[in-house]
Amino acid sequence: MAKIPKPILILTTVGKKTDAARIAKILVTEKLATCVTTLPAAESRYVWKKKLCVEKEFVLLIKTLESGYGRLEKRLKAIHPYECPEIVALPMIRGYAPYLTWLSDGVA
Repeated sequence: MAKIPKPILILTTVGKKTDAARIAKILVTEKLATCVTTLPAAESRYVWKKKLCVEKEFVLLIKTLESGYGRLEKRLKAIHPYECPEIVALPMIRGYAPYLTWLSDGVA
């Protein structure tokens, strides 16, 4: 019996729109993700190296399959500008079947 592909949504953030566009292009053209959506800049507050930071960040919504997570994470770490990038995977519990088929067909 064939294993049913499990779609996932990966979140990451970057400080520059140009970095968001570069990362999205690489992940899609290398077929590590079917689609990457960049949301407008949001304000993030966090502590980094004992300092409170307030930064504008762009959120990337990366659509792919669970089976390719390891390769995507490795590549994303290599091309991400942050020392410790946010890379969080969320399961897609349900979705429109034709969309999920398209998503599955778009990754290697």
